[in-house]
Amino acid sequence: MIFLSKNGEDRYVNDFAHGSGSIPVNTKTFNYSSSNNPIVLRGIMKHKIMKQCWKDQRDFYYIDTGYFGNEGTWKFWHRIVKNNLQHTEIVDRPPDRFQQFKKKIHSWKTNGRKILIAMPDEKPCKFYDTTPKQWLINTINTLKQYTDRPIEIRERAKQRSERMKDTLEQALRKDVFALVTFNSIAATESVFFGIPVFTLAPNAAGPMGKQDLTEIETPAYPTDDERFRWACHLAYGQFHIRELKNGSAWSILLEH
Repeated sequence: MIFLSKNGEDRYVNDFAHGSGSIPVNTKTFNYSSSNNPIVLRGIMKHKIMKQCWKDQRDFYYIDTGYFGNEGTWKFWHRIVKNNLQHTEIVDRPPDRFQQFKKKIHSWKTNGRKILIAMPDEKPCKFYDTTPKQWLINTINTLKQYTDRPIEIRERAKQRSERMKDTLEQALRKDVFALVTFNSIAATESVFFGIPVFTLAPNAAGPMGKQDLTEIETPAYPTDDERFRWACHLAYGQFHIRELKNGSAWSILLEH
């Protein structure tokens, strides 16, 4: 296993490597062709390596922000996904990891009026060969063909401190009928809060929503049991920083 650490200084990759009994590899000295071992990497800007792995059918493990549990000022939870950017299929998991979050699954809200668009960042758009501007234009044009609902655009604040002042939950409380996004984790929060989602790129909330904007007026409303099963699955795909350090994350990945 190759744990690829940017300049040898990626804290989370380094912790994960040490927790699994390995030594991280500095990106400056990394040679893709030197072996066929699986690669552990963090950050969507490693897109060239991931796409090469897909082409070569070589396993990789992608690390990025966790799906929930990071509501405070620091990111403690990080997802680890095999051969993808997010967990897009549901696998039956025990409920223990999800239950520790004491996270509520709200009833579906069906009386909202407007469409909330959660804008994607530039990095994931680049990964999928588009731009935020072009994605937004295409999305709005399509929506206007199939609904006359008002459309509100929500851009993600660059600073985490600003996002804490104006949270997604606050925005979802304001008369929202459905949330439309690209691959943002905002869709995951929306499902928990009871606002249906449309995800237009591979997304962990995809199984809980729809991907076709022509169906904007008939969103998906999975049952509470289906949402609980989905949440339990996601909880087994994300890990606390202490689990990266102590080897628990690696053990859980091997087992599940």
